[in-house]
Amino acid sequence: MKTAIMQPYFLPYLGYFQLINSVDIFILYDNIKYTKKGWINRNRILQNGKDIMFSLPLKSDSDFLDVRDRQLTGDFSPDKLLNQIRGGYRLAPNFAKTFLLIEQIMRYEERNLFKFIHHSIFRICEHLGITTEIKVSSSIAIDHLLKSQDKVIAICEAVDASTYINPIGGMELYSKNAFAERELELEFIKSKPYEYSQFGNGFVPWLSIIDVMMFNSLDALRESIDSGYELI
Repeated sequence: MKTAIMQPYFLPYLGYFQLINSVDIFILYDNIKYTKKGWINRNRILQNGKDIMFSLPLKSDSDFLDVRDRQLTGDFSPDKLLNQIRGGYRLAPNFAKTFLLIEQIMRYEERNLFKFIHHSIFRICEHLGITTEIKVSSSIAIDHLLKSQDKVIAICEAVDASTYINPIGGMELYSKNAFAERELELEFIKSKPYEYSQFGNGFVPWLSIIDVMMFNSLDALRESIDSGYELI
């Protein structure tokens, strides 16, 4: 059985969903420290041929809190974000269907950051036909004081995984020998370049899944999700 473990990212790029689809169990970290400059509550979309950042506004709180302990601002209104998306993509070929999904995600009434993102990932997987089981890290019975590779291995063993798959960017973080000593296979997933027309302008890669869904049919997306990567 294959598993992957990732931080929760808000409307992440295509490769995130390729990773989810490549495993039997996908585990979302909820008991992990929130990082300000990461991709947990922000991402990039296209506007006037250039990439711009969008983000979920968070209530001011301690920098030491886990993701599951952070909250969206009490006065958060999705309208500003939705207007940005509408302005950038209203002429995209798949605007109507994609915008309806994104609007449902943005108008979700939960204000806990992790729960809000967890819901968004579930809804997009559902839309893309990804049926991988998604678990929350804190629900898995391990010593959660473990760090880095030791924690990953412990989670793999707890869910009876035989293979752990990690994004290619983490190659320096993990040792295949250390995993092999625990009878686990370690693989890394590398997305193949996936270029498509964005209003006929120069292509801007690795944007939010919003961009990919706006310009590509579900059949094309399924093909990329199923085979648009290699395992190393």
